Amino acid sequence: MTDLEAELRKVVRGDVGFGATARALVTMDASNYRRVPLGVVAPRDADDVAAVLEVCRAHAVPVVPRGGGTSIAGQATGTGVVLDFTRHLNRLVSLDPESRTAVVQPGLVLDRLQEAAAPHGLRFGPDPSTHSRCTLGGMIGNNSCGAHSVAWGTTADSVRELDVVTARGRRLRLGRDWSGAPDGLRGLVDGELALLRTGFPELPRRISGYALDALLPENGADVARSFCGSEGTLGVLTEAVVDLVAAPPARALAVLGYAHETAAAEAAAGLLPYGPLTVEGMAADLVPSAVTLPRGGAWLFVETGGESPEEARARAERIVRAADAVDGVVVTDPAGQRALWRIREDASGTATRMPDGSEAWPGWEDCAVPPARLGPYLRDFRALLTEHGLRGTPYGHFGDGCIHVRIDFDLLTEAGIGRFRRFSEELADLVVAHGGSLSGEHGDGQARAELLPRMYGERMVGLFERAKEVWDPDGLLNPGMLVRPAPLDSGLRFSVLPREPVDVAFGYPADAGDFAAAVRRCVGVAKCRTAAATGPAVMCPSFRATGEEEHSTRGRARLLHEMLAGEVVTDGWRSTEVRDALDLCLSCKGCRSDCPVGVDMATYKAEFLHHHYAGRRRPMAHYTMGRLPVWLRWVARLRAARVVNALAGVGVLASVGKRLGGVAAEREIPRVAPQTLSAWWRRRPSAGADRPLVVLWPDTFTEHLSPAVGRAAVRVLEAAGLRVALPPTLRMRGRPVGDGRTRWAVPLLGAGRRGRVCCGLTYLSTGQLDRARTVLRTTLDLLEPVLAAGVPLVVLEPSCAAALRADLPELLHDDPRAAALAGQVLTFAEALEGLAPDWTPPRLDRPVTGQTHCHQHAVLGDAADRRLREAALLSGELSGGCCGLAGNFGFEKGHAEVSAACAEDQLLPAVRQAPEGAVVLADGFSCRTQLEQLAGVRGRHLAEVLAEGLDQGSVSN
Repeated sequence: MTDLEAELRKVVRGDVGFGATARALVTMDASNYRRVPLGVVAPRDADDVAAVLEVCRAHAVPVVPRGGGTSIAGQATGTGVVLDFTRHLNRLVSLDPESRTAVVQPGLVLDRLQEAAAPHGLRFGPDPSTHSRCTLGGMIGNNSCGAHSVAWGTTADSVRELDVVTARGRRLRLGRDWSGAPDGLRGLVDGELALLRTGFPELPRRISGYALDALLPENGADVARSFCGSEGTLGVLTEAVVDLVAAPPARALAVLGYAHETAAAEAAAGLLPYGPLTVEGMAADLVPSAVTLPRGGAWLFVETGGESPEEARARAERIVRAADAVDGVVVTDPAGQRALWRIREDASGTATRMPDGSEAWPGWEDCAVPPARLGPYLRDFRALLTEHGLRGTPYGHFGDGCIHVRIDFDLLTEAGIGRFRRFSEELADLVVAHGGSLSGEHGDGQARAELLPRMYGERMVGLFERAKEVWDPDGLLNPGMLVRPAPLDSGLRFSVLPREPVDVAFGYPADAGDFAAAVRRCVGVAKCRTAAATGPAVMCPSFRATGEEEHSTRGRARLLHEMLAGEVVTDGWRSTEVRDALDLCLSCKGCRSDCPVGVDMATYKAEFLHHHYAGRRRPMAHYTMGRLPVWLRWVARLRAARVVNALAGVGVLASVGKRLGGVAAEREIPRVAPQTLSAWWRRRPSAGADRPLVVLWPDTFTEHLSPAVGRAAVRVLEAAGLRVALPPTLRMRGRPVGDGRTRWAVPLLGAGRRGRVCCGLTYLSTGQLDRARTVLRTTLDLLEPVLAAGVPLVVLEPSCAAALRADLPELLHDDPRAAALAGQVLTFAEALEGLAPDWTPPRLDRPVTGQTHCHQHAVLGDAADRRLREAALLSGELSGGCCGLAGNFGFEKGHAEVSAACAEDQLLPAVRQAPEGAVVLADGFSCRTQLEQLAGVRGRHLAEVLAEGLDQGSVSN
């Protein structure tokens, strides 16, 4: 391997990686399979590709081209050298609106092509649900399709010419009329014309095998088309000329409800004569309960286009009238359509969990049958599942007869894997009996190639092998795929994971306490690799800042998987590879909500850091910022805020202090408030005792750094008719003094122990979980009277509210008080809405800008905030993303550049583009600090804005 790496580094101008991290990141795609490569090369151009092939051929080392790594059949993994095209060969070379063509490199993400084509009224027809991260090279390799294939076909239908380097270094330009055909291909076809004319099923989604019928003379002897779907086994694509289609100026979406999925499937083919753009099917199991859809247990999403909104709507309404549906509705609002399509696009992830939380896996992800046979096929498919004691929820491209499904295979035990094989063999026979294709979109790879003789027969499969030999006589390219395949039940990615649960700190309730099962959640659909966040989405800010796979949620999950496997990453919890990848994780928790399978990398990071630094010296930032509550309490006790602020303002002293404390030199130290929220509270009169009581949580940031937010919240809550108290500071040994309804309790000599409540956020984010447990248990002790009385806890800082609602019960999963506390936590807006429903907020009549806090988005939800803003006449939407400061993250040494890049992703542009006079809302202290330090803008908590409205008298009761 050393010689191979050295030779590659001599001849390749791109990146060569043979280290553990580079290899671990590409051991898997989105399939059930795992293959460990020797190394990864990111070529800069076709010359690099040719050089890699020459060196690898000399060493007899296989080569596997890889795009976005979202393949579901295993074809994007390999044991030799993996070519990663996403890093350099990812450009849109040109776009010609007149000829409606584009020249693209294989690593170009589909959405980038769509964005460039859109101003010309054009688009690339195929659009898989992974369009925000899949590459054109991967689409050509798999002959991908997507939801709009009923209108615009497969990728092969959109390909004109392909530039390819063969395994022996020949550079070919593939096209029609045998253009670019390697020596011997035409003779092979001419000798088997009868077989090629009769051996392929007629259906719109036949992706399995090689498309050798495209080489028939009546089909134009199209070498480029025949190359599509070859899964990197024939040659390496370096550039492509693709066709674009006219995009309808307006669209409407007819959503049709049916009693069950079979009824929807049987109806789908009947809608094709109406010329829809999509006919997508989905059952209730995959639809979030909060989504409002027409009556039914399954739905068809039928999109129509038109030159005007009225024309598109009229076509959709015609389909609703013609459909034999239980119920139907037409959606014309673009935001509403996007929300519905997100449900469909996330299905490849959400389907990996059954309704009871058990795991489900790909493997039979995209069989296709003639659309008219879809209903009978689904009935037989369901019967076969029942026969084998398996479960799955079909969905997908009903108009094309193509079904996606994740099945609850047991791929961990010998008996379960045996059942997987038997079911696969019987399902292949069932698909063939219905005139179908084993693959209707994602290719055969390792998952289905072994069963191709059942579909095509031995003679046709033999012809496939001969075609492979013509293109790649040395068997260099992606061996084990399509021809001479590896067994479908070998190399399963789960086989390397520990069989017994790993000893961990968090409870992982959704994964039965099994950390390996939590890591297995990442199935590789790679929604975290989206280069540009849209709408309220947060995940994954560090990937968008760096573009590096190891800084994506998927990349980190892959490294954790390999850490547990112990083959590539060999140091377990002490792994520097995992530590370095997690270093730029902002713990924003965006993946907890945005990842279709609910990967929670913030929790995994805390878990890892807890083990990684056990018994060892930590980074200095963990002792300074990680224990911020301790230091700030000492400042308050010593009444030293002014002294600390003065010292922080002295350049030399501040510089030395930041260097010693692990703080980024680029950062300013936030000022400590001279008076804490609690000190202010003790000096103010109490409200009437007959009002409903709430306990206001004095989080560290509000207490010591921005008490003005707390003061404003008290004003608003009291104006809404509530009585506010702060949490008890005395833990009683005997019968409690006070019940949580008083402003404070007078301590009796020897009666109890003083303390302060804390959510443990800074300890959690730095992985100091033992200390977090201690802090949180103290908090629970102090709050026992509050919990017993069922008094709501209003938490102003979203990150602290999220820690109490999610992290606390998961860390102290053995303490029932933790769940009780989590259930009593309310955000500021939730408290006003739920406890003062008749109160009318000030009428402010102003536009707003800013960003929904990432933890609010991921854990708490912002529906109540939206309604409160609307009631206060605060107009406009807040952006998504993460501010980039993220508690201690942006202050830590080495993080400043990434922190600023995260802010530039959505927050700062939103503020710059805001209308004049807009209120900049930022409920999180980190968000406000980031705005102030990077943009010189003052962000305000919603409580401050409403309190200002009270001062102006713009309120009615």
